[in-house]
Amino acid sequence: MPVTIYGIKNCDTMKKAFAWLDQHGIAYSFHDYKKAGIATDKLSTWVARAGGWSHVANKSGLTFRGLPEDIKASLDDERAIALMAEKPSMIRRPIIEADGGKLIIGFSEESFTASFDPSNPEP
Repeated sequence: MPVTIYGIKNCDTMKKAFAWLDQHGIAYSFHDYKKAGIATDKLSTWVARAGGWSHVANKSGLTFRGLPEDIKASLDDERAIALMAEKPSMIRRPIIEADGGKLIIGFSEESFTASFDPSNPEP
């Protein structure tokens, strides 16, 4: 199963996700969007599939919380995508694209177990 995990290497949540994947023998490639950046078309796809920018943005992180209130209040998908491309720390972590079109946003043992269960084909 080809798996790409997107995030920031030194993030504690990413470390949990890497450990879970390693423990379950799931091979993956890693894209560090803090170092390598992230294309706006990739962000647009995630936002569309997730049902809006608020599901892709890390709203509890310092980057988002540090935005001026007028910027936060005026965010729509287009503005949020531009901001996330400019400030990748504002993107939730991890975001995983897996074979079969699965998109996993965030980490929890339960969601990873369900998502990587071979008997669960739903993306």
